[in-house]
Amino acid sequence: MRKLVLPAAICLIATGFGPAWSQGKPPPLGVEPAPAPAAPSGKPPPLGAAPPQGPAVAAVPGGKPPPLPPGSGPFGVAPGGRRAVSSGTGFVVAPSRILTNHHVARECSEMRVRTSTGAELTARVGATDEQRDLALLTVQGGDPGPVLAFRSGPEVRRGEGVVTYGFPLAGLLSSGPTLTTGEVSALAGLRDNQSQYQISAPVQPGNSGGPLLDLGGNVMGVVVSKLNAQRIAQSTGDIPQNVNFAVKGNEAVDFLRRNGIQPRLAPTSGSALRGAAEVGEVAHPSTVFLRCMR
Repeated sequence: MRKLVLPAAICLIATGFGPAWSQGKPPPLGVEPAPAPAAPSGKPPPLGAAPPQGPAVAAVPGGKPPPLPPGSGPFGVAPGGRRAVSSGTGFVVAPSRILTNHHVARECSEMRVRTSTGAELTARVGATDEQRDLALLTVQGGDPGPVLAFRSGPEVRRGEGVVTYGFPLAGLLSSGPTLTTGEVSALAGLRDNQSQYQISAPVQPGNSGGPLLDLGGNVMGVVVSKLNAQRIAQSTGDIPQNVNFAVKGNEAVDFLRRNGIQPRLAPTSGSALRGAAEVGEVAHPSTVFLRCMR
């Protein structure tokens, strides 16, 4: 199979963390800059004066300690000094096994998993396919959720409704999952890539690795990337809208089988179609938030 080289026009959509804000970018909205430390006067305090105090900390009702600062929780600094450098989405494809994108899990010393119940687990990368941009994770220390079924038929058609479920722009948008809807726009991806669908459902950084579901609630793909609108606008003078991509479900099923996983399959029939909210309820317990630790 010819190796796919992703061009600059494709924007992979795992979310980066803190270091990006320190590279000349402004802090997030609502964050006040830290005041500069006062210069020492060189004079001792007057006799009888109380020693200088640090900044006041407001009492928390109920005697609870104040919340930890960002980055100091279980998804911030891990034992050994590792930090979360990016985030993405995954979903359960077999007991204790999670499917996501290769670029979400690439060069991670450890993956941290937050399940729909709030449980915090760890995972290791079991197998990857860089060409398809898929990775299979093995979860340690707990149950990540029920297994999602892949669509076994009928053939996907242009114009079919789709639902995405994932965790875009972690730390900026909702900390919970986000659902978007759209259609299958084309049966091939960028430059006629036959292993992907083009979809109109909006996706953002952090959606990478999340399930693309049909209106039967079955997985028909894995969200992978969006068109880089800024680069396209620079070359064409026009801004593309809602041009996003997902790895086809049959490509994901083949990847899983090659790595010893027999995925659950289910047909989607016209009589079994659901609303987007119902599809979201199917996806919710099986979709997890991932952070890459380095």
